[in-house]
Formats: sequence, C-alpha cells, structure tokens
Amino acid sequence: MDPVVLSVVGGGAADVETHNAEARHRFGRLYFAVGMHHNNDIASLLNWLDAQQDEMLRLVRRWAQINSGSHNLAGLAQLIADVQGEFESLGGQITLIDLPPAQSIDSAGNVVHQPLGQAIRIVKRPDAPRRVLLNIHLDTVYGPEHPFQQVQRLDDRTLRGPGVADAKGGLVVMLFALRALEQSNLAPQPGWEILLNPDEEIGSPGSGPLLTATAGRHRIALCFEPSLPDGSLVGARKGSGNFTLVVRGRAAHAGRDFHLGRSAIVAVAEFITRLHALSRQLPEGVTINCGRIEGGGAVNVVPDLAIGRFNVRVTEPAQVPVVERSLRELANELNRRDGIRAELHGGMHAPPKTLDPRSLALLEMIRDCGRELNLDLKWQPSGGASDGNRLAAAGLAVVDTMGPRGGSLHSDGEFLLIDTLAERAKLTLLTLVQLARSDAFDLLW
Repeated sequence: MDPVVLSVVGGGAADVETHNAEARHRFGRLYFAVGMHHNNDIASLLNWLDAQQDEMLRLVRRWAQINSGSHNLAGLAQLIADVQGEFESLGGQITLIDLPPAQSIDSAGNVVHQPLGQAIRIVKRPDAPRRVLLNIHLDTVYGPEHPFQQVQRLDDRTLRGPGVADAKGGLVVMLFALRALEQSNLAPQPGWEILLNPDEEIGSPGSGPLLTATAGRHRIALCFEPSLPDGSLVGARKGSGNFTLVVRGRAAHAGRDFHLGRSAIVAVAEFITRLHALSRQLPEGVTINCGRIEGGGAVNVVPDLAIGRFNVRVTEPAQVPVVERSLRELANELNRRDGIRAELHGGMHAPPKTLDPRSLALLEMIRDCGRELNLDLKWQPSGGASDGNRLAAAGLAVVDTMGPRGGSLHSDGEFLLIDTLAERAKLTLLTLVQLARSDAFDLLW
C-alpha cells in the first residue's frame, strides 16, 4: 500500500493542546506508511515477536528472581552478567562502566559514600546517520531485606513480582524488539546505543552525568519504563529532588539542665511546620513531602541531633530556583538561633520534563505506529520522575514509557500484564523502523 500522509501533531490529551500550533508550525506533516504491516518483511517480524511471548515471559521471570535492589551490588552484578549474555546476541559493542559512588547522609548526620553497580553501554552502527538512544534501569526498589521477593503468576494475563514491570519487563521488551530489528533485511537500519544504569530508583546519583553525556550523541531517546495500566504513555513529568536537613543542637539533662539544652528535634519540627506552610504559597503543582524524621534517644535527654528527609516535586523549570532558595532561607533561619546548627543537603536530581513540540511529535508518531497494531494510544502527565527527565533536559525528544503495561509499582502488589510484552516489543520495532525509513527522524532532529 502506498504511504498515506498523516499529521503527527494536533489532537492528543489535554495536557498537550497548547503545544499543537507550535508543533504544526515547526514540523509540518510527517509521512507514515499506513498499512506497512502488510509489508511481508515487517509482517514476518511482528509474527516472530508474537511467537516469542513465552520466551519473553520466561526471561522476565528469571531476571525478576534476581534481587537487584539499588544497593545490592552482588545481585546487580549477577543481573548484569545475565543481561550482558542475552544482549550479546545483538552484535553490538558492549562496555561495562564503573560509576562514582553515591553520596548520602547516614543516621548520624554524616556524609557517606556508597558504591554503586556498573552501567552497561551497547553500541551498534554508531556512524549511521540516524541513531536512537535506548535506556532503562537495572535496579529495583526492593533490597534483599525486603519481604517481597517471589515471582508469581496470578492468572493467564498477570505476573506479580519485584521489578516485573519496573523495569525488567521493559528490559525484555527492548531486547526482543532489537532482536527482531537485527535479524531483518530492512534498510536503512538505524544506529542505536543502549545505556542500562543501576541506580535510577535512588535518583541516578552515579549515572546521571553519564546519561547527560550520552544524550549529547543523540537527538531521540526511547526509555522503557512501564506504560500505565490502561496502556497510556506518559507525556510531561514533574521534576523531583531529595533533600536532607541535619540539625545539631545541644544535649542536656531534661530535668536538671533543661534550660541549657537546645533541642534538635524541636528545630526540625519547626522547620517542617514552616515548610508545610510555605508549600501552600508556592506555585501550583509544587509539592513538598517530609517522608522521614530521625533523632533523639533517651527521653530524659534534650536531643542534640535530628534529621529530616523530604522530597520536592515541581512542574516547571522556573520553579526549581524558587523552591531551592526558599529551603535555604528556612535553614538559615535555624542557624541564627543560639546553639543550633543546620545543614541542608541534596538537590533536584530530575529536572521537570515538559512536553515540548519535538517530544509531542515523537508521541504522535508512536501513536500512529500503535494504530498499525490496533492500539489506541493516549498519553497523560505524571507526577513521577524517570531518567527521561534528564534526557529531555539535555535536549532530546523523549518518550519514556515504551515498556509493558503494569501497575502497583514500588509495592508488594507490583504486576505485569503478560500479553503486553509482545505488544510493546512490536510497537518499539515499528517505531524504530519508522524513524529509519521516513522523514520523521530528520524532522525530529
């Protein structure tokens, strides 16, 4: 069937309506080969992916049974070796990359450095005129001490287990889509670079600079975070930052010398109260959550150490300096008190991901690929952050939910919808083919 002209801008979810006019102006109309699934080569590849459903499920189960919590270096090393063995079938150049340690604050209020697992880079056809960056993380939020360790098939459609959706299912989708691409005779084929990092669930403290540097070699990225349970993709994402306030006061006997003490717990509590009041004055969409408080000991001692840990979410880049300045001012107010010393650590590790015209055009192109598979793809904003935030901030057009459908992430109910493994692998394959064969890549560039 001859290609039919379709617009890849306009329409879509409500959160992107304001971008449509600008996207039309900049990108005009892209060409999509409607009916390209009738092409014998592509049809055979799609059929092959359907036939790989059981193998994909087997691999998800195997990888989910390897505990790869962000700080479980032994588990991450085991997973990396297994993943490397599977990805060798693609014929790309594989490199293991050591990452700098992650800086954090321990329960004594001291700065400590924690080692991280390795990142994996795989490159194929690096000199191709059209190249795509593919990314997903290897780690999960479930450490070896977490009670949620077992993988269980709940029914014909549902697999429950740690990391089955976030994001070992996405890792399998990426692998099989590329296996289909690499066994094809399609021309031209895009160049691609894979970056698999071991620390996304803790904010990518070691791999963040590597992600940004890698982005400099590309203009388009696909990340394989899970799509939403209803199949929707994510458009805009909030930015995220983690902060730690360490307050040191003055210990004293709570009976004999109470007046000489300076309570660090009281100071942290007042900081949080002020922070809560401040959050109601900040721009709409900004949220500040105090997730943990540590401090104190015997109840007859004025506590001289307290720690507050909190997370900040923002919707626009301009909100970041406003929030950070407000936090510093509140900490400085504590430092003006007698006997109190406050230190604020941390920052915004994931810039907000706004839906710019190029990412919108990429979403629309993927939606059209989905139509070839009888998928009605939509997208919506999310308060969650991903490494797609960093890649978008580096200037790439990014869609970061190319993984399978799943839900109840970061809980002992995490699940994967099994039949969407092949579905999303086929969607990824068509997207890569479309980027290589049409004007889409050049216009997105």
